[in-house]
Amino acid sequence: MKISTVHEMRTMDQKAVQHYGIVEEMLMENAGLAAYRVLSASMGMAGRRILVVCGIGNNGGDGLVVARKILSGGGDPRVIILSDPAGYKGAAGINFNIVSRLDLNVRVIDDAGSLGDDIRCCDAVVDAIFGTGLTRPVEGHYREVIQRINRSGKPVLSLDIPSGVAGNTGRIMGEAIRASDTVTFGLPKIGNLVYPGYGRGGQLHVSHISFPPALYRSEVLTIALNDMPHLLPRDPAGHKGSFGNALFIAGAAAYFGAPYFSASAFLKAGGGYARLAAPRSIIPVVAQKASEIVFHPQVETASGSIASANETALRELARPMDMVVMGPGLSLDRETQALVRSLAATVETPLLLDGDGITAVAEGLNSVRHRKSPTILTPHLGEMARLTGKTIDEISADPVTMLRQTAADLSAVIVLKGPHSLIGFPDGQVRINMSGNTGMATAGSGDVLTGTIAALVGLGLSPEAAAAGGTFLHGMAGDLAADQKGQDGMTAQDILDFLPVALKAVREAKMSPALLYGGRYELPVVDA
Repeated sequence: MKISTVHEMRTMDQKAVQHYGIVEEMLMENAGLAAYRVLSASMGMAGRRILVVCGIGNNGGDGLVVARKILSGGGDPRVIILSDPAGYKGAAGINFNIVSRLDLNVRVIDDAGSLGDDIRCCDAVVDAIFGTGLTRPVEGHYREVIQRINRSGKPVLSLDIPSGVAGNTGRIMGEAIRASDTVTFGLPKIGNLVYPGYGRGGQLHVSHISFPPALYRSEVLTIALNDMPHLLPRDPAGHKGSFGNALFIAGAAAYFGAPYFSASAFLKAGGGYARLAAPRSIIPVVAQKASEIVFHPQVETASGSIASANETALRELARPMDMVVMGPGLSLDRETQALVRSLAATVETPLLLDGDGITAVAEGLNSVRHRKSPTILTPHLGEMARLTGKTIDEISADPVTMLRQTAADLSAVIVLKGPHSLIGFPDGQVRINMSGNTGMATAGSGDVLTGTIAALVGLGLSPEAAAAGGTFLHGMAGDLAADQKGQDGMTAQDILDFLPVALKAVREAKMSPALLYGGRYELPVVDA
């Protein structure tokens, strides 16, 4: 499913009206009808008292339609308008005129204190205050109204996006509604899907409000939900070399887990031949846990990391590989960091940089910019800050834009790790990943991701598709682990152990992998 910016959605609205002749009143009617259907399905409607809180923009107009539908469906809507109704224009103005003629309780307030009885006596609240166009912090009685709704503990249905969440970034603009459900119109907006906005929306539903597919599937829209690419069947006559060769340049004194998890994940996710180039002294420890890996002992620095004396041999070792992974647990030793930059600039094989490898190239980005072979980087927010020279707060304020700019600048695929990881491509495409859970916030989880991505290259995907598919599969393995063990106490080993199970489920799926487990990774679509 495609995802839109606020501007893209406004353009779609305009094209629906001007090109297809779908009048604004019809779009608002369909939006209100879809929201009503979600509300009615969740709690029934006969005899229910529903508080509909409206601003004076089109989001408020949508709320007025919902109020009409509640009344028609046998419910008892109470409408609160938070500003002068003279501000309603166009379709919103038409709906206010209709509501004004109905036997319907409508009040205009400018003091949040007068909401007390309305909130206490209602069964649910419909949030139709701001919508996606909010550009400044919520203040005054709007802020107090949102706070009172949140404190009430009543179920809340938000229209398009929880009021107070920025549509393009997911930022909380001072104060924001905590919804039980959100119905977003046309397409999901970025703010519906990235944190912290996603955490305020409850169950997200989508209504295309009668847009033709040519609008909501347009190639002009460059953001989409991440999905698992189609995998070729395994060759029944294949050998280990048929399913990929990967070299992992990883590990240092006291860093045993990172090389183990990354190389082992390659094998667990279907890869054939994992080679680990690590400091000589740590290899016996890693080998005790993963004897399936082929080891290449490396000369060490005084601190126990990989020395620059290995450069020529590593470059030759990398030459026939399908993928080179560099960085997990490498340490910040200055000699090793310089080695990473030199190898990044000269290795001609597709390259994945993670962890300490990202820190190394952040000091010399031309080692990545000028590469001719595909490059994947998998930073968390702190590492992204090193790559961009921006603060974590600056990146978090608009992660999609920052990701696009950095992927284009470095000509690299970037997986920005976190809740709902973002995958950015040099051409401006962005994928938002919905698999995974908070139990995966554990040491070694990112190392499992690197090996998973490398494995999918070995299974025949392009590095670009492998970055997206590996992120999806990694999250799915984490979800399966959480289903079995719970999120508390999950470890990277748990994610690793469930990779074959996740891959089996994907291969056996008779539908899009996004629809596995009853649509777990897809958003429900509501007819209008």
